[in-house]
Parts: sequence; structure tokens; C-alpha cells
Amino acid sequence: MSPSNISHREQNQLLAAMPFDDWRYIESQLEWVEMLAGDTSLVTTMRDGATVEVVAVGNEGMLGVDAFMGSSNANVSTSASGTVMSQNTALVLRSGHGYRMSAQSIALQAKRSAPVMHHLLNYARTLFLHMSQTSACNRHHSLDQQLARWLLVHLDRQADGELQITQERISSMLGVRREGVTNGALRLQKAGVVRYGRGQISVIDREGLEAHSCECHGVIRAAYARLTNDAVLQVQPPRVSPFGQDMST
Repeated sequence: MSPSNISHREQNQLLAAMPFDDWRYIESQLEWVEMLAGDTSLVTTMRDGATVEVVAVGNEGMLGVDAFMGSSNANVSTSASGTVMSQNTALVLRSGHGYRMSAQSIALQAKRSAPVMHHLLNYARTLFLHMSQTSACNRHHSLDQQLARWLLVHLDRQADGELQITQERISSMLGVRREGVTNGALRLQKAGVVRYGRGQISVIDREGLEAHSCECHGVIRAAYARLTNDAVLQVQPPRVSPFGQDMST
């Protein structure tokens, strides 16, 4: 796909939800970006170099939600002495493309357009739910359940049933030892739900994988489904009866 396709806002669900007048301005501010490594993870890096995935982002949303919340340093936290303790970094897990827009431009459009702010806040709320559910899952569920949930969340953001990723990278995303992921992947493979090759995981039984997961994937997926349904309702014109009465509610 080439930059000439930039007008196809359907490539991103958040952009597709924008009213046409707002979209015309947003489109003029977008820059085509090659993502060489798509499916993206927002990861937190600790002072000792350890990382853990905070949330996954695909074509349903965006990175940098703090841009329209009036903060330019939301991704960095410091200790009382001013030492940087952690930082959120976007890590591309699969090659593809995306669109980039300056923080100033999106903040300006959100400020002057209530529909844009509405969609962005709805997305931010869904993103925060995703993050909180992931945090609870990491604390209360078994590693096998976490692994199944992680695979399902990323499969939701892929066009096929394959993930090009190593067990070492998955262990880094989950913040666990590699041996735990290796053993979990072997159990899933023995159960007949995935096939694991060198740097590639293929899902051969989606329902079976869901059965090995906890409720967290269902909660996260339902939240994004509500976000999509809300966006569809917002862009649809009101239905009017023959008597001139609005029937959209």
C-alpha cells in the first residue's frame, strides 16, 4: 500500500468514526509512516532494563492519547530525586504502516470539535479498561491463562491466525521467565490449539485457545466492541419516520 491511499480512513477504526468535516482537517495533517518491525505494544521499561507490556494497539486506535489531554510528559515518571524510573515505549511487533499526526494538531481539533473529543475520550476510556484488566490478569491468573490471553489480544489485531514472535519476546511482554512461556506454549501445542515453530505461533483452534484463557480477553474484546458500536451510531444519520419524528433513539 502506498501513501496515495492515505485518504482511505477505513484503515483505522478511530479515524473512520470521525465526522467528515473533522476528517478533512485530520487527513491534511496525517503523515504516512512505515513500521518496519501493524500490531504495536506499549511497554514500560524499568530502571534495571526489565520490560512489560502495558497494552496492545492495532488499527482500532492510536498511540499517544495524552496528546489531547494537555500533557507532553505523560509517559515518563520520576523519583523524588528526579531520576527517571520508567518510560512507556511503543514497540512494533509486526511490520506494516501507520499514520502520524502532531500532538498540537490533534489537541487543537479535539478542543474545537466536540465529536472528535467524544471519540478520543471513548477510546481513552477503553484503553484504560484494557490496561486495568491486563494488570489484574497479571496479578491473579496463571501464566498459561495470561499467555492465552496475550495471544488472543494480539490475534484480534491481525488479519491472519499467525504471530511472528519469539518466546523470549513474549516472556518480556508478560514480564515472566522465558521457561514459563516455553512450557506454556508446549502445553497449548499438546492440547492442539496452537502450532509453534521457530519464531512463529500459528493458532489452529481459536475456540480451544479461548477456553484456555481467563475471562480477561472477553472483557477486553467486549470493551472494544462497544467502542466500535458507539462509533457506528455516532456517524449514522438519524432515521426519520414518515411523520418527521426522529427514530434514532
